[in-house]
Amino acid sequence: MSSYHIVASTSESTVVAEYVPATTRPGAYQSEGELEREFIRQLTEQGYEYLKIKDENEIVTNLRRQLEQLNVFTFSESEWSKFFAENIASANEGIVEKTRKIQDDYIQILKRDDGTTKNVYLIDKKNIHNNRLQVINQYEEAGGAHETRYDVTILVNGLPLVHVELKRRGVAIREAFNQINRYQRDSFWASSGLLEYAQIFVISNGTHTKYYSNTTRFTHIKEAGGARQKSKKTSNSFEFTNFWADANNKVIPDLVDFSKTFLAKHTILNVLTRYCVFTSEELLLVMRPYQIAATERILSRIAISTNYKKLGSIEAGGYVWHTTGSGKTLTSFKTAQLASGLEGIDKVLFVVDRKDLDYQTMKEYDRFEKGAANGNTSTKVLQKQLEDDSAKIIVTTIQKPDVFISKNKSHAVYAKHVI
Repeated sequence: MSSYHIVASTSESTVVAEYVPATTRPGAYQSEGELEREFIRQLTEQGYEYLKIKDENEIVTNLRRQLEQLNVFTFSESEWSKFFAENIASANEGIVEKTRKIQDDYIQILKRDDGTTKNVYLIDKKNIHNNRLQVINQYEEAGGAHETRYDVTILVNGLPLVHVELKRRGVAIREAFNQINRYQRDSFWASSGLLEYAQIFVISNGTHTKYYSNTTRFTHIKEAGGARQKSKKTSNSFEFTNFWADANNKVIPDLVDFSKTFLAKHTILNVLTRYCVFTSEELLLVMRPYQIAATERILSRIAISTNYKKLGSIEAGGYVWHTTGSGKTLTSFKTAQLASGLEGIDKVLFVVDRKDLDYQTMKEYDRFEKGAANGNTSTKVLQKQLEDDSAKIIVTTIQKPDVFISKNKSHAVYAKHVI
């Protein structure tokens, strides 16, 4: 009987191979305030900087300082004032526009006082450890429909990209979900609207902890007033919040354990910069842990096969098991997208075994990112794509490459690195 083993697992893997809970649960009653203090202490031990920021003036001052540090550049007063008003806190932008800015348009153009332009990075996606993580709590917002004080917010380069809402142990975490709903309705948009930059929300009662994307929340709010069946599960409902887990898909529910894994600096930065997909339908999808683990193992196998010169051999391949409805297409899309960006990779061929899957896959890929992949209707079209250096990701049925190879015993593409 064949045996199978993990391709690779490193300390920088986004999903830990196996997590053994090391949490010592409180023996007595733990208030929400005590839970919050324990949570912040854990984050500071993991390298987060704790800031006593309580109002918007302080958060904007810190944001400027962090962007200057990331970009090794100092704004003049007039440059910062204009950049903040037009590029960061435009009154015409909401959740969707700010999400696009973090996911896609994270390099903003600054027009300097002398008329020249400069690229200003909001987040460094190539070298994630250049980004700085800070944590604040009890941040007050007085400009909304009601005066509000938020639990815990994680800043990335000064921008509030992760928001955490806590409830004491024993209280259902759905209450935290509903409270963030109220915040979105009443106050996230207030003042400069910086809280609308939150990409990921975390809800916890200490015992159970889940995460979800900002558009899960946003769509939930938009449809809250509309008529829909109460029993129907939609992608914007509480049922589509996710637990974090290890590579064996063992759930990591406790807040302290969750903090050590999901909120480890390299993990949360990887999730934000590599494992989110902002779709053509303007929805932010945050991948589940097993999807991320599968993607990273495939990428690792590609790297190992390249380094050990095993390309084209059976040893260079592998299997990823997924069940129906587990999000295989999203996993394959993100894998293809990341693989196409690897050094030395010329093309990524995604091969399906039926024509209807060819159409279905292209439709889904277009939903994830319009124009990211290239479909084909014939072997002739496939050949043109193989000869086109700009066609990095190609979706095709298994028959077309077979016909192409049989008709082209020698071709320039055979000398390229195609996976």
